[in-house]
Amino acid sequence: CMCGIFGFIAPAGTPWDADLMRHFISDLIGRSEPRGRDAAGLVIISDGQACVFKKAMRPDRLLKRRDFRDFMAENLGAATMPASGGGAKLSRPLAVIGHCRLVTNGAEIVPGNNQPIITGKTVGIHNGIVTNDAELWAMHDDLVRQLDTDSEIIFQLVDARVATGMGMAEVLSETYQELVGTASTVLYSDGQDALALASNNGSLFYAHVADPGVLFFASERYILDAFMAANQAAIGGGGSTVQLKAGDAALVPLSDAVPLPFKLEKQTDRPKVLARQHNLESPLFRICDLSERISDLQRCTQCILPATYPFIDFDSDGVCNYCRQYTPPKLAGPEALEAELAKHRRTDGETDCIVAFSGGRDSSYGLHVLTQDYGMTPMAYSYDWGMVTSIARRNQARMCGKLKVEHIFRAADIPAKRRYIRKNIYAWLRHPHLGMVPLFMAGDKFFYQIGRALRGETKIPLVIFCAGNPLERTDFKGGFAGVRESQHGQRLFAFSVANKMQIAAFYLAQYLRNPAYINESLFDSVASYFTTFVGKDDFLYLFHYLEWNEDEINRTLIGTYDWETVSHTENTWRIGDGYTSFINYIYRTVAGFSEFDTYRSQQIRAGLITREQAMLLIEHDNAPHLPTLYEFASQVGINLEEVMTRIDAIPKLY
Repeated sequence: CMCGIFGFIAPAGTPWDADLMRHFISDLIGRSEPRGRDAAGLVIISDGQACVFKKAMRPDRLLKRRDFRDFMAENLGAATMPASGGGAKLSRPLAVIGHCRLVTNGAEIVPGNNQPIITGKTVGIHNGIVTNDAELWAMHDDLVRQLDTDSEIIFQLVDARVATGMGMAEVLSETYQELVGTASTVLYSDGQDALALASNNGSLFYAHVADPGVLFFASERYILDAFMAANQAAIGGGGSTVQLKAGDAALVPLSDAVPLPFKLEKQTDRPKVLARQHNLESPLFRICDLSERISDLQRCTQCILPATYPFIDFDSDGVCNYCRQYTPPKLAGPEALEAELAKHRRTDGETDCIVAFSGGRDSSYGLHVLTQDYGMTPMAYSYDWGMVTSIARRNQARMCGKLKVEHIFRAADIPAKRRYIRKNIYAWLRHPHLGMVPLFMAGDKFFYQIGRALRGETKIPLVIFCAGNPLERTDFKGGFAGVRESQHGQRLFAFSVANKMQIAAFYLAQYLRNPAYINESLFDSVASYFTTFVGKDDFLYLFHYLEWNEDEINRTLIGTYDWETVSHTENTWRIGDGYTSFINYIYRTVAGFSEFDTYRSQQIRAGLITREQAMLLIEHDNAPHLPTLYEFASQVGINLEEVMTRIDAIPKLY
């Protein structure tokens, strides 16, 4: 990325307080912002720990955020102490590295792509573009790429070489010999006790002020000169600006901030800085961002539901009410299922049932069970409302082709449905409320009505939904609307009358509060409510009878039918829904959890996985998958970067 980088180093005893350093940071951000407005980040290094804060937002907006101000106050204040003559001074060395990002490679909506970049034991910033990053990843196949940005390869190479015991000057010289393109970097690696500044094109400048013995740096001479002139009285002393010319570098010890220059070329005479052994009891990095705040959420000690889950409470042992009130579901059993199917089974090869078929794992497995285990001859039907993914369509074709099942499609006015989603997303962003997120998905609820219509058209009375699995309950969606859901077996029409009235009243209040919802989607949304909650059905729900076993389902589908999964996760739930990644991003960003947290919690209660396994699984489940998000954005016509940035700015529940 082509960006603005800036920062300073101040040894112990520097007569600065937290307010003055916060002023320096704000000033440097303001002067560097014209070089990049897509994202901003800061790392504060003190006492062997690097504390990082970064956001995909304009730097001037970052400065106004309370959590960023708190981050600076906490980490700058911790390094100061009262001075004997009054005022304050630094109790230990402190370094600040900042970044204003202009995106070139690696979307800013993925937090890891934004700078500072963090690898195993190295943190730093890069201005420029590495044009041979793909070749370097291939050449160093022992390194594992985790991000989309070209900058990552620099820090991975540094990290790997530092781990061998090589000095930082030698590390940078060898690394820069491999880079093609432009690279100006400032980095800190554990145990080096110095910042390393380097540039292969001259886009880095520093000014050392002998009294009080501090150093400032920035991407442009003009930025640094203007900053030094404006803050001369506060900084104290003079200090001329020095350019790191192409091929130049410098190590700047945190102990005295005196730069030790060297050339980025193979040589034997390189400066060395006294290494410092890192305190292994303290982690090198602390990421002061959503991930840290989410990880600090109180969670149930038995499942993993957090304190932000609607209507949750914890007992003295930290166990939530959902675990305390859990009772295993009572299934009707395979004998009862056989009795129901036997009433409709035909022996002449003619169709004897209608199966709702989304292409997801439950409906795919349901087709297998009905045909192979129970000898039924189903007709499958699917409803394409504009959010069915290509992988779901391919899996539908696999299943129906191999099982020789007739497949009926019903399609909505897809451009209109997608337009409705777009308008409701932008309406929601005006006054975001988590209880209104299900409105985006209102268009898919006509699946039920189509099942009723097909029953009348074909004169086949038995309609089967391969649903009802209690592990997939998402009660929090109604909970955010103030509704404690009754027992309904995953059948929305079976909500209690009180629940239905509460939902209707909530939506009415939100429509009155935010007239932007009153758009061309209104009639479609109202019709969706009636077909979902009012229209009654007597469909057969497969998993009200049979035990749901994820491992068996996956083994059967993948092993027998070559059922397609996605590369970014081992989880096979929801991969047929184009909007799932988007709404889960909203829930996790604002509330600190997603559908996957509830799903894994229910697996724990059912004894299928341990709590430790669940915590590891949600790390992968909740990671945003950009290709899926971009596909969704292109389908509905939203600017993904703009929308996700606005979502990120919504006040959090944690």
